[in-house]
Amino acid sequence: MKKAVNIFWFRRDLRLDDNIGFYKALHGKHPVLPIFIFDTEILNELPQDDARVTFIHETLQKMRDKLQEHGSSIALYHGKPKAVFKEIVSKFNLQNVITNHDYEPYAKKRDAEVKEFLSEKDIGFYTFKDQVVFEKDEIVKNDGDPYVVYTPYMNKWKEQFNADEHLKIHYTNEHLKNLVQHSRLPNLKLSDMGFEKSSIKIPEYDVTPTTIQEYEKKRNFPAENATSHLGPHLRFGTVSVRKMMKKAIAQKNETFWEELIWREFFMQILWHFPETVDTAFRKKYDRVEWRNNKKEFECWKQGKTGYPMVDAGMRQLNKTGYMHNRVRMVVASFLCKHLLIDWRWGEAYFAEKLLDYELSSNVGNWQWAAGSGVDAAPYFRIFNPTTQIEKFDKDRQYIKNWIEEFETDQYPEKIVDHKEARERALSTYKKAVS
Repeated sequence: MKKAVNIFWFRRDLRLDDNIGFYKALHGKHPVLPIFIFDTEILNELPQDDARVTFIHETLQKMRDKLQEHGSSIALYHGKPKAVFKEIVSKFNLQNVITNHDYEPYAKKRDAEVKEFLSEKDIGFYTFKDQVVFEKDEIVKNDGDPYVVYTPYMNKWKEQFNADEHLKIHYTNEHLKNLVQHSRLPNLKLSDMGFEKSSIKIPEYDVTPTTIQEYEKKRNFPAENATSHLGPHLRFGTVSVRKMMKKAIAQKNETFWEELIWREFFMQILWHFPETVDTAFRKKYDRVEWRNNKKEFECWKQGKTGYPMVDAGMRQLNKTGYMHNRVRMVVASFLCKHLLIDWRWGEAYFAEKLLDYELSSNVGNWQWAAGSGVDAAPYFRIFNPTTQIEKFDKDRQYIKNWIEEFETDQYPEKIVDHKEARERALSTYKKAVS
């Protein structure tokens, strides 16, 4: 008779401590078999040297090493989740699957399929809130409608927030004896899945008191190394959002704290309005007649538009998988307004390249730049990519760092004239939305 087990399914929560679903699983009555599935539905769209796949794989190997000290490990699988669970059910006496909520449209569909399959076998499927403080419809207007403007959402968020209740840390270390005692669970190399190690490395996050205290003062200047690099770590759950909120509150930095709340704002927007992945939140903006010039799009992607801040940002992205937040706004505005290229093209390119790619934030920010989203900049607000340099990179330090041929004959000519492109954008948008 096979021994009864519960599974904990790691996904966007790649840490052993302060992981609510993992904590709950370890308190169940059956030993816990930890698993991770490299989902082919997602991986098949990615390049062989994708830095995020390398990061996930390396993180899991460190977690496996840690659990092997406790006589256990993490079983790694490669395939479609439902097919993987069919295989697991044939080998283990599975009682329950425990995991943490995921809010993206594909994840909801995947979880519904897995849950249906498991229920046919009388196996429980339980999920818990872990990657946010407030989720789904926990922060809504008094009439139950979702907020579509950030500031009132943020005010209600803070009003309902209770640090003792919402930032309780769930320590798991003393409960690791409740794992399945088997340290040789299935493992995978990157090459087993058709991947190779990326040369791009996800940087460690920096949430020292100094970074948090100086965040507001320095965050808009791309030449300063003043951002936390928390994005990928929150995305893949290598840090707990509760611990990060605690740090922000301890340093009494409202701006840093509110950036974490922005993330939850966009997540609840995606939850309430999943169609905004493909369509404008403000429907009339889908009438904008995009030019979608492929040659200009290539210039934008390669950082060869002749606008130094745009080009520096795109080259930074292509080389490192990261772009400074201030520059992201300039780059996105340039694509949508100066070039009149569909925001969905830019969103897809960022999704391919960004180490901290998060569907809800990426869609939310691109729609903001295009003027079509919730709480969006009005369409007639068009960033001037040249005056942005004077404000935020006056000494051209950031630009010179990323554009070797800057101020030489090799640097490309401007692909559009700012004044003409601005007037064209205003005319095109006005026609669409009036």
